[in-house]
Amino acid sequence: MKRLTRAALALAATLSLGQALGVTRGGQMVYGRYADSQFLDPVLNDSNLDIWILTNLYDTLLQPTADGKRVQPGLASRYVVSKDGLTMTLTLRPNIKFADGSPITSADVKWNLDRARNPDNGAWNNLIESIASVAASGNTVTITLKHPDPVLPSALAAFNTAIMPQKLFDAAPGKNDAEKAKAFAEKPIGSGPFVLSEWKRGSYMVLKRNPYYWKKGEDGKALPYLDTLRFEILPDDNTRILKLQAGELQGAEFIPLSRVAELKANPKLNMMLFPSTQVNQIAMNTRPKLKDGTANPLTDVRVRQALNYAVNRPALIQLVTFGNGKPMKSLMSSATPLFDKGQKGYTYDLDKAKALLAAAGFKNGFDVTTMATSGSANDLTLTTALQQMWGAVGVRLKIEQIDSATKVARRTAGDFQMNTGGWTDDLADPSEVTGYFATKGETDAAHTGFSDPTIEKLFPQSQREIDKTKRAAIYKQIQTIYSNAAPIIFLYETPYPVALAKNVKGFYQIPLGYNVFEKTSIEK
Repeated sequence: MKRLTRAALALAATLSLGQALGVTRGGQMVYGRYADSQFLDPVLNDSNLDIWILTNLYDTLLQPTADGKRVQPGLASRYVVSKDGLTMTLTLRPNIKFADGSPITSADVKWNLDRARNPDNGAWNNLIESIASVAASGNTVTITLKHPDPVLPSALAAFNTAIMPQKLFDAAPGKNDAEKAKAFAEKPIGSGPFVLSEWKRGSYMVLKRNPYYWKKGEDGKALPYLDTLRFEILPDDNTRILKLQAGELQGAEFIPLSRVAELKANPKLNMMLFPSTQVNQIAMNTRPKLKDGTANPLTDVRVRQALNYAVNRPALIQLVTFGNGKPMKSLMSSATPLFDKGQKGYTYDLDKAKALLAAAGFKNGFDVTTMATSGSANDLTLTTALQQMWGAVGVRLKIEQIDSATKVARRTAGDFQMNTGGWTDDLADPSEVTGYFATKGETDAAHTGFSDPTIEKLFPQSQREIDKTKRAAIYKQIQTIYSNAAPIIFLYETPYPVALAKNVKGFYQIPLGYNVFEKTSIEK
């Protein structure tokens, strides 16, 4: 009787605290995504469609702060860097577990870091190329570096260094890492707030709460608050919004900026514009010939510069973002550390564009094709506007609307001429965006085929330069060279538009793009 009384009192106290804090546990949130994930492996993925789901399934040693500018403890409760900068020692939290209940060990961490830094694995190994070796002992992980690395703490908070259970990965069917990764990624087990429960590709994905998650909520009990999180794949913007307005969704991403004002006026919704590091651009295939063997005018830098000069960015920002953007002046966002404020970007100058085209032998223009995501109102508005703008200098733009998965596959295969796209930093550092867009690396400069010998020399230097002033000077030079070479159409920076039902609390998207559902609740 006494025990029952204590239990009842404890329950009452917990309920009272939870109610006082305005947090409801349980229930399901249905969230509309514009496209499905492709490959749920932290190391071998190549797209935000994967990354922004991975962070709900896997956990990292360190984590980005909510403002996306620093790191904080994750699976490691603390880390220490030696005075010479060549050793980092991390201490794992006690009694942490994967979603199947098995313990997370320092041996798991060593295996994951060794896998993530393997040059044969994926596009992101350069983020931790400074690691010479990893040693595991008890709850301690010791990382020895080839050289001091200013980026490493941020890299240990990024998706590709997420910790997976080695035993379960090894037990997955397959003869090699790639085959095992493919099998494991269908039913991944991590230590993030949720674990994958169902996945019907192209239709929906269901995540259930991880009962072993280590973080505590405001009521003192383990996060997350939600029982389940269901992602509905709805490529059409209007469909996502209609379902949201009808109460069939409690959240929807990539709201067209043209609908922001309308949804802000809806008393049942919270229309959020989260601060971001997002830049929007059109990548150009710079190879001399296209996949079908035809000559490619975009291989000429003068043509690429001309197309940039023929873009009226202030008009695009009003037309596409409804004023919720600003001109893009560098390959990186102005919110990215070491962004060079002196970058001028491309002005709107039709005379200069015509002169450059004439000098390149295209006085009468040429035909060019861009891929655009089908169902995306932003992409359609953007490319239609560019048709008109480039038409003024004789360039005839054909718009090819295709689904997101096909678009990603063709981009990766280099089977395109132009491709609409956006980028969001995953690190609070300029190295990731630079490595992805400006160097050959694993992505062949964002699959454009672009290469510049000076950037190829400067980038490795930037990865080991501890002096902040010298490092900033290197990135200034890289940004200037890249801007002049123009392998992309520089468009604009935008926030993250997410619409939520009024009773959704605790969801946020950090400037690095991660969707954070661990503290999300559905209030009654």
